[in-house]
Amino acid sequence: MRGGSLGFFQQVFGGATNYITFLTPGVISIVALTSMSLMGVDLVLDKISGYLGVISTYPIRRYSIFFGGVLQNIAKSMVIAAITFLLAFVVPNGLRLARGFNVLDLIGVFATIALLSAVFSTLFTGIAISVKSTDSFFGAVNFLTFPIMFTSTAFFPISFFPSWMMPIAQANPVSMASEAARLLLVNGSLLPSQLPVFVVDIIGLSVFAIIFAVLGTLLARNALGAR
Repeated sequence: MRGGSLGFFQQVFGGATNYITFLTPGVISIVALTSMSLMGVDLVLDKISGYLGVISTYPIRRYSIFFGGVLQNIAKSMVIAAITFLLAFVVPNGLRLARGFNVLDLIGVFATIALLSAVFSTLFTGIAISVKSTDSFFGAVNFLTFPIMFTSTAFFPISFFPSWMMPIAQANPVSMASEAARLLLVNGSLLPSQLPVFVVDIIGLSVFAIIFAVLGTLLARNALGAR
């Protein structure tokens, strides 16, 4: 794209120089969502095999079992996110970072993805602890994952959505993470006018993470017995 076409593209896609640059934060966010949904099955299998029941007899807090699963899944997700980020550079017409992009911006991008991973790790780990079979787990996961994925701005700008769906997309944690990481990748160090948008997205992700962490802890206590 050149001249006016490139200018129109950048205007529609938030200043991104190509679609891969716009898409990369969304793909990493979707990777975080899907990887968190799949990794929770380990706890379901531990529960079926009886291993989780053995651990629940130990003199430890129930929330430590829950948060142990949450943290290991976040760590795995960050490795996958880093690989996805690097691959975005090598695909044809790949990721192009902003001129002002620096190490702090890179940390901000991955901190945002880590926060999104925490949102879904707490949610899906809580579900994994509370269900009794892999069929129930994957049924719940699929029921949640696909609507979250396709009502987010991971793949397209919010201006592409019908008006009735825009509030849903804006409240979607995948949209929040995609937009926050996208601001850093496309613009580098944020301007004063962009900072409030970034902060609001981070606060929104933090609220989701806290809510799901509390919910997951309650589900763990109910499934494993209070301690």
